[in-house]
Amino acid sequence: MTVSAVCSVTDDPATVLVCIGRSSRQYCHFSTAGIICINVLSHEHEVLAPIFAGKGDVQMSERFTYGEWLRLVTGAPVLATAAASLDCTVERSIDIGTHTVFFCAVQAVHLGSTCSGLVYHGRAYHRLSQQHA
Repeated sequence: MTVSAVCSVTDDPATVLVCIGRSSRQYCHFSTAGIICINVLSHEHEVLAPIFAGKGDVQMSERFTYGEWLRLVTGAPVLATAAASLDCTVERSIDIGTHTVFFCAVQAVHLGSTCSGLVYHGRAYHRLSQQHA
């Protein structure tokens, strides 16, 4: 799935949080799996992001035919060309309002070779590039 925000919680132990709406079609997978891989997308993944957001009705089994995937410690799918990937185990989850906040312990990190990022703002994707001083 594509999420709009991930947040660092602590450096030691390395922990991040991800918020997922309980009405999401993929929610049950994340709430029971106990693992999550957060793939930070670069500008080259602008086509991939909407596929995993559920646009175009691409079936889940077909979504992983887009891109090159590998596995690290937890066995969760890691996008090989992502700017960065955080392979995590879910340590705790808390329901708040319509969402569940998943607190995820980082087990492994995979770094890509790109220096540009991808953000979603104003109903469109935008490239973030590194500025040199």
